Amino acid sequence: MIEVSPIPAVNVSAVPQRSLLRYPGGKTWLIPHIRVWLRAMKRPRLLVEPFAGGGIVSLTAVMENLAEESLMAELDKDVAALWKAALYFGPDLANRISSFTLTRDSVVELSCQPPADVVEHGFRTLVLNRTRRGGVLAHGASFTRKGENGAGIASRWYPKTIIRRLRAIAEVAPRITFHETDGMQMLASILDKPHEDVALFIDPPYTGAGGKRAGKRLYAHNDVDHARLFSLLAESNAHFLMTYDRSLEIESLIETHGFHAVQVVMKSGHHTLLPELVITRNPTFAKVKSLA
Repeated sequence: MIEVSPIPAVNVSAVPQRSLLRYPGGKTWLIPHIRVWLRAMKRPRLLVEPFAGGGIVSLTAVMENLAEESLMAELDKDVAALWKAALYFGPDLANRISSFTLTRDSVVELSCQPPADVVEHGFRTLVLNRTRRGGVLAHGASFTRKGENGAGIASRWYPKTIIRRLRAIAEVAPRITFHETDGMQMLASILDKPHEDVALFIDPPYTGAGGKRAGKRLYAHNDVDHARLFSLLAESNAHFLMTYDRSLEIESLIETHGFHAVQVVMKSGHHTLLPELVITRNPTFAKVKSLA
């Protein structure tokens, strides 16, 4: 039986908003668990996030000094361009944001133009992420219609706020390394040479696990060999925290490899209760009483 975590899912408004992206399956709710996990490791030298997505865990780890450095990886070329632009060309990206007048026509025009360089590509990703329904970047995603307070396509476009987050990222950018690469390949390479002071945060696209296929709709790259991922971790001594939707397939993999898990009950935008699993090698959260 998988017990409910003693740490509840946090309201996203109670956690500092650091990511530039509105990411499907984002992990802002998980931040209290991340803090407990990394503090128990006593500030690892490196946090590795092989499926970076919105990058909230890496950003939190370095900004709150929970880890010395972070290594982020992302295979999706559009998301990768955004992180390259933010980490290595932050002022140029900020200028592009501040000079843009967002209308439906300007967004459509931007979406139809091949980006000239990494800054323009990252900017394009940012605009489309913040103007499409649910932040979905996958091909065929539709634009926001009504949005917040009837503001329509511009309802999630806050240039001043985004630039402020971008500047905060720039302050810690020297401590973050980004690679556009396959997360599974990166993991296999890292696990081949384990280090005691390395922590792995693993949040793979869930499509295929438990029969769920939402990843095809949400992500351009959504095919992950879940059994192999569990085996790679089991064959190593790596410190990891992994998240998954709860399903019989994943529960079986947890039991097979002797991992530990707690469930956190989420509430969807349609008020449906959705249990997510937080998986670790050791029972990290079993005796947690507070968020100290």
